[in-house]
Amino acid sequence: MTEYMVDEDDIKTKDGNGNLLQDGDSVQLIKDLPVKGSSIVLKRGTVIKGIRLTNDPNEIDCRAEKVKNLVLKTMFVKKV
Repeated sequence: MTEYMVDEDDIKTKDGNGNLLQDGDSVQLIKDLPVKGSSIVLKRGTVIKGIRLTNDPNEIDCRAEKVKNLVLKTMFVKKV
């Protein structure tokens, strides 16, 4: 059994349109998203600035206007 080492530079995080995302990028929501654990709904078109990439290429860490410490699936955002 061969063990593979995953280098963080090899992880490519892409938005819903296939554009490459980087730390500090701004993204826009492409769908209304209810926030788990609260009654807040983030509306489609909301721009979120200063995203942070995670170890999972399908998720980004960010802060919205009403919500701190938010993790979003990359399939629901597009790069601005």
